[in-house]
Amino acid sequence: MPTLPTITLPSLKEPATLIRAGLGILLIANLAAAAFAFHLIGSSPQALKQQLANTRTQLQTEKAKLKRSRTLTANMTKGKSESEKFLSTYFTTRRFTYSTIISEVQQDAKIAGMTPKEATLANTEPIQGSNDLEMLTFSYNFEGGYPQLVKLVNLLDRSPRFIIIESLQVAAPAKGEIYTVTFKLDSFVRDLPGGAL
Repeated sequence: MPTLPTITLPSLKEPATLIRAGLGILLIANLAAAAFAFHLIGSSPQALKQQLANTRTQLQTEKAKLKRSRTLTANMTKGKSESEKFLSTYFTTRRFTYSTIISEVQQDAKIAGMTPKEATLANTEPIQGSNDLEMLTFSYNFEGGYPQLVKLVNLLDRSPRFIIIESLQVAAPAKGEIYTVTFKLDSFVRDLPGGAL
């Protein structure tokens, strides 16, 4: 059986070995630098420019989305504020509903020249889709002439308490030009959270 030749490694203390090792390290470093210089590793300048352009476009898109979101938020805040103002102006709270509505209708009748008679109040009914709003329906009878009736209808139609005339029945005059009129009116009640008034 043939014997294999023995391989001896050169000593690291010899100058020729050190020079060869140094040249090898320099060759590997030059190859790595050339790979980066010729963009064999990493992106080319064109690819980097395209990536930068895409990032700028994306940034502009995100800025536009942020601006739209801020506008929507401002509109929602304004809408909520105006909604609260509308509700507090035109809707009465539960505690003052009956007295406020009746006194306002009586005041309008007095201005119009109609004579108020009996009023019938019904219970409040919840408004579908709302947690804190209810509708109050009530009937009110009056006596008066035709011009006074027209004036009362106009006053109720422009009521600051959001009173809706649901129906109007006029009986033929029994004595002269005096009509008996029955209004069916709707108004709205706001039940504030926590029982606030």
